[in-house]
Amino acid sequence: MVNRKSQAALEFLMTYGWAILVVLVAVGALAYFGVLSPDKFLPAKCTLQAGIGCIDHKATGAALNVVMRNSLGYDLTITDLKAAQCTAQTGQPYTANMVCVNTGSSKYNGQFNVTYTTPADAGGLAHTNVGQITTRVE
Repeated sequence: MVNRKSQAALEFLMTYGWAILVVLVAVGALAYFGVLSPDKFLPAKCTLQAGIGCIDHKATGAALNVVMRNSLGYDLTITDLKAAQCTAQTGQPYTANMVCVNTGSSKYNGQFNVTYTTPADAGGLAHTNVGQITTRVE
C-alpha cells in the first residue's frame, strides 16, 4: 500500500517535471533566437525642454539626425549641438545631423543638448536646452 502511494506521487512529480522542462526549453529557444529581445519593444522618443520641440529623429550606425521646431516666438541662433557618443554636426537651422559612434548597439539612448542665443531684442543671452533621445539604431 505504501509503495503504491509513493509510486503515484513519483509519477505526479515526473509528469510535472517534464512539463516544466519543456516550457524552459521553449523559453530558452525563443530567447536564443531573439524573439524575446527587449530592444524590439523599445519605444522611440525624443524630448527637449519647453520652447524647442523634437519633430523627428533617426539613428544609424554612423549618424544621429534630429529635426527640431522653434516654438519660442522669435528667431534663434543655434551655436552648438551635442549628443552622447557624437562628435560633430552639420546641417540647416533646426536640423541636426551628427556623426556618431554606435558601436554594435541596436539602440541609442543619450542626452541631447541644444545651445542657442536669442536675438538682441529678446535679450541676446545664450541658453542650453537639454533633452533625451531613445531610439533603435537602423
